[in-house]
Amino acid sequence: MKIKIAIQKSGRLHDDSVRLFKECGIDISNGGNKLKSTASNFPLEVYFLRDDDIPQYVEDGVADLGIVGENVVYEKKKQVEVLEQLGFGKCRLSIAVTRNETYDRQFLAGKRIATSYPVILQEYLDKHNISAEIHEISGSVEIAPGIGLAEAICDLVSSGSTLLTNGLKEVETILQSQAVLIRNQSLSAEQEQILQRLLFRIRSVKQARNNKYILLNAPNDKLDEIIGLLPGMKSPTVLPLATSGWCSVHSVIDENDFWNLIEQLKAAGAQGILVVPIEKMIL
Repeated sequence: MKIKIAIQKSGRLHDDSVRLFKECGIDISNGGNKLKSTASNFPLEVYFLRDDDIPQYVEDGVADLGIVGENVVYEKKKQVEVLEQLGFGKCRLSIAVTRNETYDRQFLAGKRIATSYPVILQEYLDKHNISAEIHEISGSVEIAPGIGLAEAICDLVSSGSTLLTNGLKEVETILQSQAVLIRNQSLSAEQEQILQRLLFRIRSVKQARNNKYILLNAPNDKLDEIIGLLPGMKSPTVLPLATSGWCSVHSVIDENDFWNLIEQLKAAGAQGILVVPIEKMIL
């Protein structure tokens, strides 16, 4: 028994998905423009598809799981369940207008808006009681104002450089998106077990990405203060050093708190601070 997962056949999400499998210890061969591949060391079969098609394949049960952007899931409105945000492929779906426009939300009323995401855009307009004309186009949405097709666009933004190049400015974000793991609603008991094994690996990898292992030397008279700054997974590990009056303190810190915490630790008297990446983290 295997579980089948659909991922993007090329592009950034493809590369990040394959990297995730590797970090999970799952060996996938995807050379030679294959349409599918079977893992050599895990009961997993991978299909390489267009990202827009993945929700449909998962809904129909052709694939049991899929990795796809949230923007695609919400636009396609298929009967799939979002299991896990994966932390890569981050972008945002935003409204943009020409650079010299003065914008407030009512600016959109009665305007033409070009987008590849008409469903999400219409929901946004309905939510704010705005009546506008949606022009659905695929690709090169950012050129629409410049050629007179629309007064605004709704498109995916990552760095914003494409908007800048086309004389546009981002004025409002309507959806934050990242890659997610989706599933079909109907899996056998055996497939559910495989899925839970896969989720366990994915979550362990994600935990490791978001945390760092820290080792430091602390004077005994400052130990309580330093430990108070380091929650760890349960509590920090404290070991005596050969030098009298000092201990070695080991813990795990959140990447988002890293620099603020390091400053506080130094101010509290910590020395010899060593920070190490974590490959896997099992809670």
